[in-house]
Amino acid sequence: MVVIMKRKMSLLLCGVLTLGCLTGCGNDAQPGSETAGTAEGAQTAEGTEAAGNDAAADAGASGEVVEVKIWHDGDESIMQTIADCANEQLAAESVHVTFEKKTGLTDQLQLYGTDEANGPDMYLYAHDSLGTFAEMGILAPITDVIGDEVLGEMLPMTVEAGTYKDTQYLMPVYYETLLFMYNKELWEGEVPDTTEDLYEYMAAHTDVDAGTYAVVNQHSTAYNVAPFINGFGAFIIDKDANPGLNTPEMIEAITYNQKFAALQADGDYNTVTALFNEGKAAAIIGGPWLVSGIREAGIDLGIKSLSDFTLPNGNALAPYSGVQSIGVLKYAAENKKDAVAKVLTAIASPEVGIALANQSNCAPANGKAYADENVAANEMIMAMKVTAETAQPMPNIPQMSVMWGPAESLLAAVNKSGADVEESAKQYQNEALTAIADMQ
Repeated sequence: MVVIMKRKMSLLLCGVLTLGCLTGCGNDAQPGSETAGTAEGAQTAEGTEAAGNDAAADAGASGEVVEVKIWHDGDESIMQTIADCANEQLAAESVHVTFEKKTGLTDQLQLYGTDEANGPDMYLYAHDSLGTFAEMGILAPITDVIGDEVLGEMLPMTVEAGTYKDTQYLMPVYYETLLFMYNKELWEGEVPDTTEDLYEYMAAHTDVDAGTYAVVNQHSTAYNVAPFINGFGAFIIDKDANPGLNTPEMIEAITYNQKFAALQADGDYNTVTALFNEGKAAAIIGGPWLVSGIREAGIDLGIKSLSDFTLPNGNALAPYSGVQSIGVLKYAAENKKDAVAKVLTAIASPEVGIALANQSNCAPANGKAYADENVAANEMIMAMKVTAETAQPMPNIPQMSVMWGPAESLLAAVNKSGADVEESAKQYQNEALTAIADMQ
């Protein structure tokens, strides 16, 4: 169950409520529309696959159109935005890209990753699945198809997310991170710039007995505690699959987080979200996926990057980031290289990034997209861009899938049961080692 929750976290929507104006490739959409980025008279998944047929027909006048298929397991309106914008650019290239939704994408790629007739040419999915797919032997390095000039426009963190065992397999498209989100009507004064000042504010503005809080967070969920863990130089697991639950840095991070947890609610997702939306908490650590509910609650939302908070050690908070990225199947890289390269180049363009930001409220991987005036005016997206400077991609090795359980058991033992930090760290480090060994 824990693994499923983490997968959902990395696949969360960019946000269904757009904060900026809507411009860019494709069709305009109204803020808050669940079909943002789709054509008028919203299309189904089949409509997404058909997007750009007119452009493809025009290209076909000068030669045979090469079809490139991308499987995904994400939001169809976001894929529609990408398809519309990419096919607009590909109209003169005799290349057409389609997106096809596949529930249970990992299982589907296990079955069809080497099946040229029935499988996709590429897939678009959260980066933390990369190790699993790379170990299947079905992926070609992305650098076999596109050059440094394409990846060079991307934010460095998003490129790092697509690297596995020193090989670049993925091209990033958009990403999400945790943010500090606050109710402007409830928060008093300026939001602090240090975690110590934040703690002092919490201590002065929290009444646990009355059920009112300054800040709420999922304080025993590893993803939500990662800003402290990474900021203290600790790690849940390193790139060589060594768990780090009992390192001095981890113990320091968990101990520091413990005092914040004592001033927060129990810490599960539904509880903290309800407290914030009901006006019983002035701030919440969360992401774009919360925006719809916050707006429906009529909250005047303020946003601050977690990277703008400094820890006592001088480091910034450093949350995890989930990067939606594209991988290329080996047979497509070998047999459709030119067409695949054109599709990747189109999707990597600033124009697609701008469209994703303005129509679907996504934070684009392409750094040039942030020069667009509407993107630059989007408070949440710009906060995520700042956060990308310190954020760390979620580990993409297969062993991470068994680490969420021990990590969160450790946090719960300390924060909810008052267990000794060092003894608990030893216990759950051993559980992690056993879980990793059982994977072999």
